[in-house]
Amino acid sequence: MSDVGIFLPSNAFQASDAAYQINRLCMRVHEANSQWWQDLNTGERLDRNVGEMLALVHSEISEALEGHRKNLQDSHLPHRKSIEVELADALIRIFDLGAGLGLDLGGAFEDKMAYNAVRADHKREARLEANGKKY
Repeated sequence: MSDVGIFLPSNAFQASDAAYQINRLCMRVHEANSQWWQDLNTGERLDRNVGEMLALVHSEISEALEGHRKNLQDSHLPHRKSIEVELADALIRIFDLGAGLGLDLGGAFEDKMAYNAVRADHKREARLEANGKKY
């Protein structure tokens, strides 16, 4: 896998190792899925439909739910649970979309984890309130 500059922002090396690794996974997936970002006739880069791609992420999550609900093994990787494989499929789709759009998912992940760690509505006291978050 090459660092082709399509995804890692210039400050990525200052980010945490987790953020950097997430962004590298995004690049890896995007490179492996490059054929889906090219016009079949011209080879030119496509402007993918973001709504469609998000719906495809949703479809993987729905398949994970169904696999868990029915306690299924995966049909393509029968040594693995369906929920496991479908969640991996969702990650693949998310990572591909993130890299394709040039997003810093690793940095956003770190920022969101830090924010969630101090959110008042995630604290036990707030969750116990009448309209507190139950899940």
